[in-house]
Amino acid sequence: MRRPSRFDDTGHWHTTSERWNTTRLNPPNRLWGSNGVTFGPDGRLYVAQFIAGQISAVDPVSGDVDVVVPLDSPVQAPDDLAFGADGSMYITDLTPGRVWRRDPAGEFTLVSDAVKVPNGITCVGNRLFVNEMRSNGRLMEMFPDGGDPVVLTDGLAWGNAMQLGPDGLLYYPHMIANEVWRIPPDGGVPELVAKDVDDPVAVRFDRGGVLVVLSRGVAGIVTRIDLRTGARSVVVSGVTGLDNAAFDDENRMFVSSYASGGVTEMHTDGRIREIVPRGLDGPFGVTVDLGGTVYAADHYRLTSLEGPSEDANGNANESAKGSANRNGNANGNGNGNANANESGGILTHGLLHFVHGLTADGGVLHLTSQLGDVRTYDPVRKTTRVRASGLSEPTGVAVAQDGSLVVAETGGGRILRIDETDTVTVLASGLVHPVDVAFDGEQRCYVSDDLLGAVLRLDDGEAVTVAEGLGAPQGLVVRDDELFTVETAHRRLRAISLVTGESRIDAENLAVGLPPGTTRPTRPAHHPVSGVPGPPNQFAGLALGPDGSLFLSADGEGSVLRLSRIPFEADTP
Repeated sequence: MRRPSRFDDTGHWHTTSERWNTTRLNPPNRLWGSNGVTFGPDGRLYVAQFIAGQISAVDPVSGDVDVVVPLDSPVQAPDDLAFGADGSMYITDLTPGRVWRRDPAGEFTLVSDAVKVPNGITCVGNRLFVNEMRSNGRLMEMFPDGGDPVVLTDGLAWGNAMQLGPDGLLYYPHMIANEVWRIPPDGGVPELVAKDVDDPVAVRFDRGGVLVVLSRGVAGIVTRIDLRTGARSVVVSGVTGLDNAAFDDENRMFVSSYASGGVTEMHTDGRIREIVPRGLDGPFGVTVDLGGTVYAADHYRLTSLEGPSEDANGNANESAKGSANRNGNANGNGNGNANANESGGILTHGLLHFVHGLTADGGVLHLTSQLGDVRTYDPVRKTTRVRASGLSEPTGVAVAQDGSLVVAETGGGRILRIDETDTVTVLASGLVHPVDVAFDGEQRCYVSDDLLGAVLRLDDGEAVTVAEGLGAPQGLVVRDDELFTVETAHRRLRAISLVTGESRIDAENLAVGLPPGTTRPTRPAHHPVSGVPGPPNQFAGLALGPDGSLFLSADGEGSVLRLSRIPFEADTP
């Protein structure tokens, strides 16, 4: 049965083209990542999606997904959520620094904007508690009916998902310090419960009162602690980037993943069953190395894909190599030093947080990050070299013939060059919103500018218009004497002749950008206090494979598309 995707309610969206055969390397992802999860009064599992800025409700039996809080709601970056005794939903809105109440009728009221990087949230009857995901974070009680927050404690080393324990105390993680603490809801002296816990991102209790701690690492480690004896058991689930968990009335555990989305039922021995399959949160940048390996930048992680999984009509076509590892097995530890297979033939190489653009260069990859830096990453040795930092929203990156990197600094309106000594020089400035860069065979540099609606060529630092009147062009690549760009506003692939300047539409109905008919307000790029990056900007990357195929990051649905050329009579000499 075809399920709706996050991009298309019918589940039948596919690209149309007379010039290219299209295959998906992985199935679409129905969620834009999955963060806070909790069961609502209706028995459905509610899922906050930070990247999208929306909240969905999942039927834990059928896996059906319904959007409850859409992209255009007042909530911009929901990270965690909880239900009060009256059925109201409370939401932490991370990067704007707000806490919201959504009443049972669907009306929103602002509970507080006096919180910095709010993350963990829990309700105790009619009482509401929130903590902060930052250094020296606070744990506070908040009052939906009015009144200033009351600080129970501070000094949190990055708080996150928390819960009231069977002993009546609030349990919460110090995520960076690898510790779990507790404190009375009425205040008092915090008490250390457990130390040396692997990357604790969420603290939960099962129906039997066992403390369950989730790890945010690659391996998907879950630690169970018996509070009476202190005994621990640890399992490796393979669910990369665990974020949160909820237990139903039968004590079944359902987990979320900020890195790959989905909703997964997890047994005590680490075995898993996918309720909503995991996949790609973006993807954004895409590249292909000389061996044909396809890499995708997926905001929180670097991935490669082993597809194809579907043909142009959406029919399953998974090879043995591209089939899903449904057991979610991982090799290595939870510190980002391992490869982990996700469902849909996706391989996680590391949790390289906030990665946005990338390009292959021999045996290494060059990456841009929303942290404002450019890095060179060796996927074999798992080593990273920072090439530049302090940039404003770097996005597209390309390698020049002399080995230097050329980067589109989107927020700064500049094109930068980084040489082998990591010296940064400005090739062009004063651009509107450059997002991608590409070189032709003569080493001329081209730039796509999605706000200007144009493709530019840099001639001695001056931007010359190659094509204008385009619909938000982003991904850019040169194939022979043609330049290809993704017009995200029109969801189509445009080819531009570098000889004549003429252009044509090569493919339409691309699943890029926001879903059709959807708008979303502008969201902050970073939290003003902590500097934590906000949800990523949409970026439909484009890459050229060794065989001449094009690869597109279909960021609207969470897949990578391969476009293989259909021979035309005009193509024959």
